[in-house]
Amino acid sequence: MPEGHTLRRLADELDVAFGGRPAHVGSPQGRFAADAEQLDGSLLVGAESAGKHLFVEFTGERYIHVHLGLIGKFDVREGAAPPPVGMVRLRIQNATAYADLRGATQCDLITREKRNDIIAKLGPDPLRADADPGKAWARISKSHRTIGELLMDQTVLAGVGNVYRAEILYRHKVHPLRPGNTMRRSKWDAMWADLVELMAYGVLTGRIDTVRPEHTPEAMGRPPRVDDHGGEVYVYRRTGQPCLVCGTKIRTQELAGRNLFWCSQCQPKLRSRAVG
Repeated sequence: MPEGHTLRRLADELDVAFGGRPAHVGSPQGRFAADAEQLDGSLLVGAESAGKHLFVEFTGERYIHVHLGLIGKFDVREGAAPPPVGMVRLRIQNATAYADLRGATQCDLITREKRNDIIAKLGPDPLRADADPGKAWARISKSHRTIGELLMDQTVLAGVGNVYRAEILYRHKVHPLRPGNTMRRSKWDAMWADLVELMAYGVLTGRIDTVRPEHTPEAMGRPPRVDDHGGEVYVYRRTGQPCLVCGTKIRTQELAGRNLFWCSQCQPKLRSRAVG
């Protein structure tokens, strides 16, 4: 499933291509046809993301709410729109660009009130200027659930998926099965600041890179990572491979239906509440 940086990057692309101008809106597939007809020709105000949710605003405080789910794609292209190919649920276009949505789990026309309700139910998003990391800390610090599970709960923290979850825990030497209520605020603040920086970099590059300069392929003289997710990482999907720092084999375990990845040496189990 796309993580928050992908949705923010998409919102920025939609803003550049369509923001502040009238747009033609259609539904070649037909599932969004009635709502598209209401929007067709209206001014597209702009787009924004909140966690893994995308909102495309039109005049009259009307929003297209999109959640890509596991297989959804929203491709923004320059140039005149060609005939649609495949099951295009939503097409936005003007004279210079077009955007086609396929495979999304959600594509609905909603009001501003509904948009606000959706955002209010989410945890803070490290990519939003209005995010309050204290809101996430209030949940984490009182929970017996593992930090690995809490970081993936979109009502606790919005936009973080399995890759950022695995990598942020590794970078801060936190075992993924550590209970949230054993964390210190200083540790959480450091993790939050790191997420803000890493995810902003992901928006710029379109991929997730989490290794520090001394651990890049160039610095270590190792081959670049080959993976369909792209990016250089410490533990994500590196099961059985040596840790880039200590050489210990990376471990994996399922938690709440998703795979954890960690280094048992660099991320030791909690032995005392006094551990940072």
